[in-house]
Amino acid sequence: MGNGVKTALLLGALSGMLLMIGDLLGGAQGLMVAFAFAAVMNLGSYWFSDKIVLRMYRAQEVGPSHALYQMTERLARQANLPRPKVYIIPDRSPNAFATGRNPQHAAVAATQGIMEVLAPHELEGVIAHELAHVKHRDILISSVAATIAAAIMMTARIAMYAGLFAGGRDDRDGQSNPIALLAMMFLAPIAAMLIQMAISRSREYAADAGAARITGNPYALADALRKIEAIAKRAPLDANPATAHMFIVKPFSGVGLMSLFSTHPPTEKRVQALLQGLR
Repeated sequence: MGNGVKTALLLGALSGMLLMIGDLLGGAQGLMVAFAFAAVMNLGSYWFSDKIVLRMYRAQEVGPSHALYQMTERLARQANLPRPKVYIIPDRSPNAFATGRNPQHAAVAATQGIMEVLAPHELEGVIAHELAHVKHRDILISSVAATIAAAIMMTARIAMYAGLFAGGRDDRDGQSNPIALLAMMFLAPIAAMLIQMAISRSREYAADAGAARITGNPYALADALRKIEAIAKRAPLDANPATAHMFIVKPFSGVGLMSLFSTHPPTEKRVQALLQGLR
């Protein structure tokens, strides 16, 4: 199944879950208020998150004389994209991310550490991955997913404080359905989070494939991903969990059950998917 189709299906699943919860609670008014509040919050994040996250990591913009600027400008031309702003993050842990609401207002940021440990062709693979995120408008997709997921979580919280006392509606006899309500209150937020994380992982695979098309060299990104993960385990990035999904490699480790909540696929699976395109 293609990553685009998978993303559409996952977004549809989130939307369907939201409608189901609204039906269970027996009214659309409270649901619409929660959805509108979540939409306003995420719309603000969509418009201003680039400035917020760049300031959060003390990123410094670089100009045409910097090697990273020159590399990004060349790769943006190859990707048929406007040149994004280019930033350096003063951190020794290797990582990078892209932000901005659309290709005309995009920024690419890389840590000082990633420039020190990667060979030029590997760094090209990383920057191309971030440009692929920009090209695919993944920030918009993430914002939509976050809006729906936040509405689900807020509605469940509303049910916890109000619906629990009023009871859920059972269409068969008009009586309350406390078991269904309790299940919704505790399971819906978890399911919404899992779907949101699955969307993020799907977009990572798509950005990896996009990077290979931009550079014409999937080995470059594959080698970079392995190297970044190995070094980042020894020197993890002090990242805010709310921004973990933005980075090319997750700043935090997650194994076993916790990997279900990971914003990134396992690195080896990403490498396999990259190299499968050569067969």
